[in-house]
Amino acid sequence: MEDYMKEAINEARAGLTEGGIPIGAVLVHKGRIIGRGHNRRVQKGSVILHGETDAMENAGRQKAAVYRDCVMYTTLSPCIMCTGTMLLYGISRVVIGENKTFLGAEDLLRQKGVAVEVLQDQECIQMMADFIKENPALWNEDIGK
Repeated sequence: MEDYMKEAINEARAGLTEGGIPIGAVLVHKGRIIGRGHNRRVQKGSVILHGETDAMENAGRQKAAVYRDCVMYTTLSPCIMCTGTMLLYGISRVVIGENKTFLGAEDLLRQKGVAVEVLQDQECIQMMADFIKENPALWNEDIGK
């Protein structure tokens, strides 16, 4: 599990290096990463390319049974849009790097039977805290404020 979260963190760092928001995710199916992504709203001028949606997009079309066997590793608690996407495709488990800087729709995931684990990873917390402090307007735009 730690290796997959490290990959999600690497995605978050890539987004930061590109001038974007440091949120990364990987979609894992039976021990293999099938999709990876990071928040690319700034880089692509997109309203929907959050880390989780980017990872799913990069996984490409999959059969429903594949999604049901997947685990999403994400550096930050997923927003309602990303939560909805994961629910739509039946992702069965979500591992979250941290939810101290932003608490997303974790309760909705749990209500719908998704297994949710929050690691409170210090690297994830610090990366987001630093970003939010240095870029409050961009952060607020990303979360719809």
